[in-house]
Amino acid sequence: MTATLTPSRSGQRAGRNGFAQVVHAEWTKFRTVRGWVTGMMAAALMMVLFALLAGISGNQKGSPPVPIGPGGGPVTDSFYFVHQPLAGNGSITVSVSALKSSIPKGPGNLRPGTVPWAKAGLIIKESTRQGSPYAAIMATGSHGVRMQDGYVNDTAGLPGPVSAESPRWLRLDRSGDTITGYASTDGTKWTKVGTAQVSGLGSTAQVGLFVASPPHVGGGGTSGSVSTATFGDLRTQEGWAGGNWTGGQVGAKSPSFAGYPENVSGSFTGSGARFTVTGAGDIAPAVRDSLPTGGHLRDILAGTFAALIAVIVVGALFITEEYRNKMIHLTLAASPRRSRVLVAKAIVLWAVTFVAGLVGAILAIPLGERLARANGVYIFPVSSSTELRVELGTAALLATASVLALSVGAIFRHSAGPVTTVIVAIVLPYILIAIPFMPASVSTAVATVTPGAAFAVQQTLVPYDQVASNYTPYYGYYPLAPWAGFAVLAGYAVASLAVAAILLNRRDA
Repeated sequence: MTATLTPSRSGQRAGRNGFAQVVHAEWTKFRTVRGWVTGMMAAALMMVLFALLAGISGNQKGSPPVPIGPGGGPVTDSFYFVHQPLAGNGSITVSVSALKSSIPKGPGNLRPGTVPWAKAGLIIKESTRQGSPYAAIMATGSHGVRMQDGYVNDTAGLPGPVSAESPRWLRLDRSGDTITGYASTDGTKWTKVGTAQVSGLGSTAQVGLFVASPPHVGGGGTSGSVSTATFGDLRTQEGWAGGNWTGGQVGAKSPSFAGYPENVSGSFTGSGARFTVTGAGDIAPAVRDSLPTGGHLRDILAGTFAALIAVIVVGALFITEEYRNKMIHLTLAASPRRSRVLVAKAIVLWAVTFVAGLVGAILAIPLGERLARANGVYIFPVSSSTELRVELGTAALLATASVLALSVGAIFRHSAGPVTTVIVAIVLPYILIAIPFMPASVSTAVATVTPGAAFAVQQTLVPYDQVASNYTPYYGYYPLAPWAGFAVLAGYAVASLAVAAILLNRRDA
């Protein structure tokens, strides 16, 4: 009697098992080479050390505190205020027939100039304390009538500049926490500009005229400016206590701190229904170059620069060492499908580098923030989700850069060329962005089309249309959204990996 044996068939897919084995083999290679493991540990350690150095080197104790707005963010709150208390509800109306600005021409000299966001109008504010809630209706230097509140909200009204021939009438009404702003070209026919819900005003608020003149942005820098407005037809209704108007600079520490050019300060003249008010400063969200001292998470993560060099070197060596010692023949003999070997190396390298980068970022950020604040350096606050994005993004940046180095290493088949090429492609843009006098057009282009665009993942600052500033990568404002910038680097890495796979399959090892 004979028996027929039926061969059994595994329920698992052979291809999947084969690739898993290749990945495991590459992981075994990586973890058994002490230099590569040390390189990854060094990358994480350098991020922490640089964060500590950044915190220690920022010794600026005695710098003025940064005002915090109702939303918890840093604000600029410095302007000339002519005010009276308003108990309960009420209304105030005024016309603005002139708004003229001056900017420094040289030490002690001023010249007429245009400050687009110079502001003159009506404001209701909880108090003269910096950062207190407010709402305002205003004429501006070049942006027409605006209504603003909460430091970050901005609504456009009637267009055009003011002049004696083309004045603007403004009105601000309070009903509880509801503040409504109106504008008119003749004082008779009114157009509603906007409504704001301003909590925290209290039963009695300070209301009146204000003038602000933000720093003039030009020539690659900023300089103090001053603006003067002519007000007329001032009228009040309902809950006004009456009496004299009080004038003063909100946030006054010194004229220069308030934003005035040298030998200039705020003032007001007039009485009754007509006033001339001169002021400087701004009431707006704070931006990077508007604070006397300050930084953000990118400053604390300056160690990314050193960590990049470490992971690029390890990424290139992960494959070029096999070419140097001829081990590549054994590797490819064990796995004839060569592209799978390259993909397995990329997966192992990306995962290891990501973990090292994430550990470094998670340790560096809180330590650096704590030291910086202890040394009087203000760090722009971020939400927990933004901080997590920065940590994950920094780790992904390092991991993807290492894969790019691996791919270029497979193309060159020796270490010097890949290391130099990838450092130039990623680290050089980082250096160019960090040069303060680099033309904005150049740094913006570098941060858009080169692999250095990936540093956008460390961006935490928000540009505002209603605040003129140097919104360039040097100050932490990138042209691409965080993950869009990372996608640029990822595109370079994927394209290089594809080219490396094609060459690996076509040529002899």
